[in-house]
Order: sequence, then C-alpha cells, then structure tokens
Amino acid sequence: MNQNRLDKLTHQILAHGVDGIALVPGPNMAYLSGIHSHVSERPIVLFFPADDEPAIVIPGLEAMKARAAGIPEERIFGWSDDEGYTAAFQQACAHLELSDYLLGVEALHMRVLELELLKRYAPGLTTTHAEPILMALRAVKDAKEIAAIERAIGVAERAMERLIPQIEIGMTEKQIAAMLTQLQLNEGADGIFFGPIVSGGPNGASPHATPTERPLQEGDLLVIDWGCLVDDYPSDITRTFAVGAIDAELRHVYETVKLANQQGVLASRPGATGQDVDRAAREVIDDAGYGDYFIHRTGHGLGVEGHEPPYMMEANTEPLVAGNVFTVEPGIYLPGRAGVRIEDNIVITPDGHRSLTTMTRELITVG
Repeated sequence: MNQNRLDKLTHQILAHGVDGIALVPGPNMAYLSGIHSHVSERPIVLFFPADDEPAIVIPGLEAMKARAAGIPEERIFGWSDDEGYTAAFQQACAHLELSDYLLGVEALHMRVLELELLKRYAPGLTTTHAEPILMALRAVKDAKEIAAIERAIGVAERAMERLIPQIEIGMTEKQIAAMLTQLQLNEGADGIFFGPIVSGGPNGASPHATPTERPLQEGDLLVIDWGCLVDDYPSDITRTFAVGAIDAELRHVYETVKLANQQGVLASRPGATGQDVDRAAREVIDDAGYGDYFIHRTGHGLGVEGHEPPYMMEANTEPLVAGNVFTVEPGIYLPGRAGVRIEDNIVITPDGHRSLTTMTRELITVG
C-alpha cells in the first residue's frame, strides 16, 4: 500500500469526524491499496479504520492480493464458495467492533448487498457518504499521476492519428469504434477507458450516443469521444471531424465551439472556479445564438475515476488549485442534424494551466 496516501487518508477520516471508511472493488480500492478486483457475485469490502490497520473481507481465491498489499493475516477474513460469505462478514464486524460505528461508504459504488451485510452484523452501525473524504484525498494529482494521464493521452492521440486516414464515407459508426479500440490497444493502452462514442450526422446531437450501424455520409459532422487507461489513469478526448464538404452553418458551429473551448481553457488558473471556466466557455456559445443547444456542463475532473470533482459548472464556486486535472468540453447539439464537441484535458499549474492534450483543434476533413 502507498503509506503516504494512507497517512493522508487517516487525516481526512479524522477531519471528517468518522470512525473509518469501507471500500468495494473499483478505483478507490485500487488507489489506496493497489488491490485490483471487480464487482461480482462474490462481495469484497476493504476497511480503513481511523485508529487501526486495514482489514478486508475477500474470497479465499483472491486473498493473495490482500497479502501482497500488506494487510495482516489476522485481518484478512477469507471465505470459500462452499461456506459462503456471511460468516466472514460476521467475523469482520465483530473483530473491528463496527457496532455503533460511523462508517463512510462509497455511495456511488457500494451495493445494497454489502450495506445490508454490514448493518446485519454490526447493530447500531450508521453510515455516511465517503466521497467528501476520498475527493479531498484525490483532488490534487501528484507528478506521477499527471505523468500517467499524459501517457494515456499520448496513446489515445497516436491511435487517432492512425485512424484518421483510414476513415471512409460509408463506414459505420460501429466499424470506426472497433478500429479505434484496437488501435489504442496496439499503441500501448492497458485497457479502454470507455467504449468510444462515434456519432455521425444527426446521431451527433446526442452527447452520449452509442455507435450504430449508420454509415458516414458526405456532409456529416463526425463526433468521436475516446480514451484509454495507462497505469490506472485515463485519457478522455473529443474531436469533431467534417465528412467531406460540410455546409457553412455547420462550419460556423464548429468555429464557435472551438472558440468556446479556447476561452474555457484560458479561464483555467489557480483561484478561478469551475463556475468561471463554465461561464467563459458558455458565453461564447450564448453570444453566437446557440446557448439553448449547449446542454451539459463544460467539464469534469479526471483521475482514477473518469468523472470526479472538480466540475466545470455554474454551481461550483470552489477555487481551482495546482494539481487539479479536468476536461474542458463545450458542445453544440442541433437536434436531428448534427453535434460538435471539442474536449481537452487540462492541469492547473502554480501560475496558470497546461493542456495535456496536444492534438489540433482545427477542423479536419475525413472520408
């Protein structure tokens, strides 16, 4: 385990007035313990008490991960498929004296299954959301984290550079998504961060469209949102392309979004807020008369989770600080016609910002 992160976690647990936190498989467990697992029918819960060493309930077939992370043997509550997990939860709750505990849990990740087991075997247990503790811990990225994000961006950008000359009119969105996925793996991705969003023509008006069998057509705008994982950290980039010749209004919409992206990036500095970044980008689109077609926030934090604080939105008045990493991704979405989004990954520096993405924002024609 990363002792520096554990020390900071203990500080945050105490500062938030809870007795400990419980994590399930996912980004926070990997971030704090190095244990990589996945949610399945076999529940796993990792405990971090404020005043003691970590403990874990885990299937016996994965217990070696807990040992490798340095969890003491007597604090590993393993179980087999034959005996089931209820006894392990009962033993863990008793050993950790969780009754009358105030336990932080991952509201966005923990299932009813784990929560019910904890409350069954720890009478008097009360829970609260652990997200404020975890976000305070993770919000500022260190140099190694930023370097990992940059590596993931490099892989994604190289894959796109290889894809662009292969895109042809008549290809389907699904074909392009499959090609981009394979290219990212070929370029060194550890995994795909999310299935690429590839949406042409009217499908581009849906910000979170999924690829379909629709073939690309002359005059389309093509939105591609893609990213990959390298050393547990992601890239998250969007570019919009012209498929052959496009009409004047669509070109104007593209230039408007490009300027909105530029202004959002320029507003990113220490002391500015997510509200400031959102307003800087949104003002450009409002002034161009497309304000009703910018239907999402300007950006989100980027780390071991793809969407995390800080959020670039009107409601966020928290000052940005050096080490915050986030996206700037304004868009215009014209129902039944087209969409445009341009997304970059930005890190706040002591004296301003740096764009971690380097791919051109100029309109590229494909097909």
